[in-house]
Amino acid sequence: MYPFIFRTFFSHVDPESAHHLVVPVIRVLGVWPFAPIVRALTRPDPRLQTRALGLVFDSPFGVAAGFDKNAVMSEGLYALGFGHVEVGTVTAIAQEGNPKPRLYRLIEDRALINRMGFNNAGAAAAARRLARSRRHPRRTVLGANIGKSRVVDVDQATADYVQSTREVAPVADYLVVNVSSPNTPGLRGLQAVETLRPLLEAVRDAAGTTPLLVKIAPDLPDDEIAAIARLAVDLRLAGLVATNTTIAREPLSTDPEKVAAMGPGGLSGAPLRQRSLAVLRVVRAAVPEDFCVISAGGVETADDVRERLAAGADLVQGYTAFIYRGPFWARQINRGLAAAL
Repeated sequence: MYPFIFRTFFSHVDPESAHHLVVPVIRVLGVWPFAPIVRALTRPDPRLQTRALGLVFDSPFGVAAGFDKNAVMSEGLYALGFGHVEVGTVTAIAQEGNPKPRLYRLIEDRALINRMGFNNAGAAAAARRLARSRRHPRRTVLGANIGKSRVVDVDQATADYVQSTREVAPVADYLVVNVSSPNTPGLRGLQAVETLRPLLEAVRDAAGTTPLLVKIAPDLPDDEIAAIARLAVDLRLAGLVATNTTIAREPLSTDPEKVAAMGPGGLSGAPLRQRSLAVLRVVRAAVPEDFCVISAGGVETADDVRERLAAGADLVQGYTAFIYRGPFWARQINRGLAAAL
């Protein structure tokens, strides 16, 4: 049913507008009387329960940052079967993001290009919503992804990240420092180890007991990826998220002129699968067994999730395939994982 709905309706609607249309629907699925009915259809097999970051996840498969930017859909996403939701990216200062249009579908490639620019209502607003969600008797694990406010100079980035940390760390189950989005000027430069160390030290100290991870780009050379992984271990971080979107544009089936017309931004979805898997293996080889690695990028099927778990991921995240596979995507993943046990 969903493929027909996507072809006949959603594929003809602006991608960002389509997202805004489904937000209230997902929110409704998370409230009584709909939540228990939907959850009964999607509840993961108990054998999929996963322990990581000192937390218990109903399933190793969750929603990557970017889908629920303002922490408004966590109950609905829990009802749909996701084992965790990483909200954000949130910034200390609320911001509109980049000019529209800023989100594009590459349907032939089952991919997206986005240059959203961390559009969000700010860390304080996200913290209030996370606090409410944490009081819910049945909820998913909630992570918070934090980024740099656009109006803040790069040399003031550490203070900006610390401000966000103080807002959301007390009400999040884990925290992720995003220094790898391609859509905020100067942000990826923070991935250099000599710059990243003092930033992560400051955020770690501000986060207190909340598990802290760092999210990296797939476009870095393998030796730099390994160096960041070793830095995260050295700083006693809880883990690492690999990977963010890519600025690469190959391999794609979509007409190159059409892709070029979409302009700059991060590519996500199926074309990222092989590089994300390769980065996962580089990271896993560089860190101890008890260091948490979350794999994201190009994940579509239960086989993809199993492949990431077999390659050393503790948890797996998806986003783009949600657009192409529909609301019961997490149920499909979880059932496929359970069938293979």
